[in-house]
Amino acid sequence: MPEVERPAEAPAEPAPPPAEPEPEAPPPPPVAQDIPAPPVYSDEGESYASPSSFDYEPPFRPRRNPAKLWMAVAITFAVIALGSIGAVAWYGLPDWLPFARTTFAEAQPDLVLDFPPNRKDRRTLPNGVEFFGASGTVTNVGKQARSVPPILIVLRDARNRVVYSWEVMPSKRVLAPGESVTINEAVTDVPRSAKFAEVGWKPG
Repeated sequence: MPEVERPAEAPAEPAPPPAEPEPEAPPPPPVAQDIPAPPVYSDEGESYASPSSFDYEPPFRPRRNPAKLWMAVAITFAVIALGSIGAVAWYGLPDWLPFARTTFAEAQPDLVLDFPPNRKDRRTLPNGVEFFGASGTVTNVGKQARSVPPILIVLRDARNRVVYSWEVMPSKRVLAPGESVTINEAVTDVPRSAKFAEVGWKPG
């Protein structure tokens, strides 16, 4: 039996070359992050020098207002000043102030005090008691009747300090024009430091 010729096989196409792998995309650059600084230890070794998140903090911090502060100071000063003025007007100046109160009142209209130095007696009695006596007159030199206010006798020491004083009420409280009243006063147990006397009208 005759052999049947087989058609010649077409040569096989060459296989395509393997595809080259695509280059991988470079990784994204790292994002910069703040790295917390390490805690700083104090010399004691246990406490942190930086504040802790667990430390106590006040709920709020008051804000100072200079205008309100000065206003409060001004109000306080005004209250003290007004209180002082009211106290002086009601009670007068304290006695320890050198200008607080004069020793004698002003001269009375038409009334003349006359206590001559030779009628002031300052001595020590035989029994050791200190004695002072004074005599004088009050005369109305005006043309109208005048009321006679109380008289003040003051004893001073060598440094001009008041060491003793007392009030004298005239025996006649109203003097007619040209009329006079005589005053005789004596006291004992006065301070030994008393050196001289002054006579004047008692301050009101």
